[in-house]
Amino acid sequence: QVQLVESGGGLVQPGGSLRLSCAASGSIFSINAMGWYRQAPGKQRELVAAITSGSNTNYADSVKGRFTISRDNAKNTVYLQMDSLNPEDTAVYYCNAEVYVRRWGNYWGQGTQVTVSS
Repeated sequence: QVQLVESGGGLVQPGGSLRLSCAASGSIFSINAMGWYRQAPGKQRELVAAITSGSNTNYADSVKGRFTISRDNAKNTVYLQMDSLNPEDTAVYYCNAEVYVRRWGNYWGQGTQVTVSS
């Protein structure tokens, strides 16, 4: 019923930038919070950044000042601009959204790999 499709991952050198996108599609009535999580090898999935429907934002301490989350409500799309990337940012990045179809549900994208390496 609801699909979240991420794009924009890849390989980047330390200090570089990437922009992730996540578009939600399906029988969507409304979207509340949207966010980005990441999971590095051998580690638990962690919240990177989140944004409410009113554009209030929340960031992990490790990315504050380097990453910026934004959304386009008309396109049901959330973005993550990542600057000053370092090797510790290497992970699979997952999009997450709270979506109302017939009731509120929590949905995940398939993940996109971000690798920071020289």
